[in-house]
Amino acid sequence: MTKPKWIVEKEQAKKASVWLFGLHAVRDALTNPNRKKLRLIVTLNAQNKLAEEIAACGITPEVVDPRKFNAPLDPQSVHQGAALEVKQLEWGNLQDLCMAADGQVPRVVLLDRVTDPHNVGAVLRSAEVFGARAVIAPQRHAAPETGALAKTASGALERQPYLRIRNLADAMETLKDMGYLMLGLDGEAEVTIEEAVKGRVDRPVALVFGAEGPGLRQKTKETCDMLVKIPAVGDFGSLNVSNAAAVALYAVRA
Repeated sequence: MTKPKWIVEKEQAKKASVWLFGLHAVRDALTNPNRKKLRLIVTLNAQNKLAEEIAACGITPEVVDPRKFNAPLDPQSVHQGAALEVKQLEWGNLQDLCMAADGQVPRVVLLDRVTDPHNVGAVLRSAEVFGARAVIAPQRHAAPETGALAKTASGALERQPYLRIRNLADAMETLKDMGYLMLGLDGEAEVTIEEAVKGRVDRPVALVFGAEGPGLRQKTKETCDMLVKIPAVGDFGSLNVSNAAAVALYAVRA
């Protein structure tokens, strides 16, 4: 029996490796016991800066000349003399990640076809800062785990779950069944995010963000409990998705 395409793509992603780069991203990956590390390429200077982390995880680095840095990275990558090949992280399933625990009222972020790795990396940083339980995105039409994403996340990728799922609307319905209030961010909404959560901060809240330009897809909008907006002074502009995520997470803090 032929496997569905989405399952094949997910299995291939699990087998694939990712090259992380930059001192911060590499350091955090080296210290993450859940991250499978395959190959470390460093300059002598970077090796000295990462000496403690390298010794602790037991990996043997390949020390190279800065002028002949041979890691398979984009030539424009700001690698700072450090690149680490790793396997993608396994975060488990949606229900376990998003279940209320330890007396905390959970918050999660869902991304509807946000494909820019820099935006997703910045969202992961905000999600970690504000204690979100997970950042959830479709397996397809979403930014994959890459070195560029990890560098922008500035270490958050090692700690903040980034869960890729088959169908966003199905995941939203699952979260609603778990008691989540599903709020979709839409600049044309009539209700502000503060108004939507007034008297409801003790409920789990899921914030759904669309891609810049197209915004939320129609099916995503229909699956939300409510569409909300971040109030702005005047009509002169809007926030990008990563900034909107930070503001919204702050607004719905318990």
